[in-house]
Amino acid sequence: MTNSWLSASGGDLSAGYARHAGTLRGALRHALVARALRTHLPAGAQQVLDVGGGDGHQAVQLARIGHHVTLLDPDPAMLKQAMDRLAAEPEQVRSRVRLVEGTGEQAKDLVGGGYDLVLCHGVLMYVDTPATFVRDLVSAVRPGGMLSLLVKNRDALAMRPALEERWADTLAVLDTNSETGNLGVTSRAHTVAEVEAMLAAAGAFTTVWYGLRMFTDHFGDRPVGEDFNLILDAEWQAGRREPYRRIGRLLHFLAWTGRHDS
Repeated sequence: MTNSWLSASGGDLSAGYARHAGTLRGALRHALVARALRTHLPAGAQQVLDVGGGDGHQAVQLARIGHHVTLLDPDPAMLKQAMDRLAAEPEQVRSRVRLVEGTGEQAKDLVGGGYDLVLCHGVLMYVDTPATFVRDLVSAVRPGGMLSLLVKNRDALAMRPALEERWADTLAVLDTNSETGNLGVTSRAHTVAEVEAMLAAAGAFTTVWYGLRMFTDHFGDRPVGEDFNLILDAEWQAGRREPYRRIGRLLHFLAWTGRHDS
């Protein structure tokens, strides 16, 4: 399976990702995903697999509140960032996170299955066989467990270049439904219907989904300011309701396998 992140050449993608994570856009992504997870996770410690967990942001957040997380990522530089992040945490948090080098396709052999929660945030956009990848993710979730999937929104992909008045890029995105993002890596986007169909075909259902960054995606590398919590609340409220969530830059899906009583 081809992965455009892994096949990218030139430059340090992990350094670029770290810079992005420190911007308002990056901080909102992490905070909105974390809020959705807190809203829907059941009580009690969960066994979590974070596929493509990168620098460990979500893994550490979950470990701080008592969950046990296996972070699986194929990029040694990203795993180094996760290791550095963990080093700043108390021992009880560090002990709840395991770092493993490998791809999502290798998950069964490397880390097994039967997880209460599988995370896969910002990875599907780089793989060339998304339906197969989604099946691999769902197979790692126990019956009744949850999958958290974050993807780019095809129906809003042209919004950023248009709002930035990059008209040639806007037309290109409209024609191809893909783009070369800030990190210089080609990525693809999906519609709500496409993702829900892939999840259903893989055996995941009762999907809840949110839009992310309806109002702020065109802000470039603006840093986090004192108004962050107000912006976060505005994005959260809009991302839960029609029609705003459909123009979010990102789509966050929560899906359950087997029986789930909502």
